[in-house]
Amino acid sequence: MKVQPPVKVSQEKITFDVSEIEAILQPPPMDVKPFKPRSVLLKNRDGETKTMLVRAAKLEEAKPLLKIIQEKFLQFDKLEDVPDFYDIVGARVYAEILGWYRHRLKDVYTIVGLCDGELTAFCNGRLMNEEINISLHTMAFDRGFRAGAAMYFIKCQYCFDDLDQDEFWSTFESYNGWKRWGFGMAQPSYPWPDLQHELGGAKVYYITKKYWETSIKNYLTQMYDIKVDLNVSEELLAKNEVLRLPGE
Repeated sequence: MKVQPPVKVSQEKITFDVSEIEAILQPPPMDVKPFKPRSVLLKNRDGETKTMLVRAAKLEEAKPLLKIIQEKFLQFDKLEDVPDFYDIVGARVYAEILGWYRHRLKDVYTIVGLCDGELTAFCNGRLMNEEINISLHTMAFDRGFRAGAAMYFIKCQYCFDDLDQDEFWSTFESYNGWKRWGFGMAQPSYPWPDLQHELGGAKVYYITKKYWETSIKNYLTQMYDIKVDLNVSEELLAKNEVLRLPGE
C-alpha cells in the first residue's frame, strides 16, 4: 500500500540490508538452559533391551530428519490409506523442523533418541515464555520399545527439573497419543475455546509443576519400568555422536 508523505522528504527511497530485516523477523531467543544428555534402558515385550541416548539434535541434523519424516509420513498415494493421522503429524513435524532450521520458530528444542547412532525416537517443543512449555510432537521410529513414552516423559522432565517452568502444555492429534499421555497421565485440560493449543487451536492438556512432583515424576518407572539416567558416559556419547537414519 502507498500513502503520500505529509511532509517534504530528503529521500524518496530507503533501502534495507536484509540482515537488518532478519533482526526483526527472527524471534529473539530467551536465555534457555541447554538440554543435558541422558539415557534410558528400553525393553520390549519379548525382553529385548537396548540403551537409548537422548540428546539435543544438532542443526545440521535437520536435513536427515526432514528426509525420514518425508519418507515415512508424507509418501502416501491416497489420503484413504493414511493410518493414525500420520499425514497431518508428518506435515506439522516437517514444518517444525524447518522452522527450527530457518530460525522461524521461537525458542524451540529438538531432541533425538539414538541407539548406537541409529535414530530411534524424536521429540520437540518450544518455550512460550519463562513459565509455560509447549509440547509439539513425539515420534518413535523403532516401535515396541516404549521409546515414544520415554521421550514424552523426558520433555516433561526438561520442562520441570531442568528449566524449572510452571506448566507443560500438550494436545493430541491421534487416539494413541491421547490414550498414552493425555489419559495415561490423567492430564486435566483447560476450558475450551477460552484457551487453545497452537496446534490447530485444539484443547490444551496440561501438567503443573506440583502435579509433576506429586504424581507424574514416577510415571515412566511405574508404567513401563523405565528409568532416566542423567549420568552419561563419554563412551555412550561417542557412540551416538553421529546420527544415522534407520536402514542406513
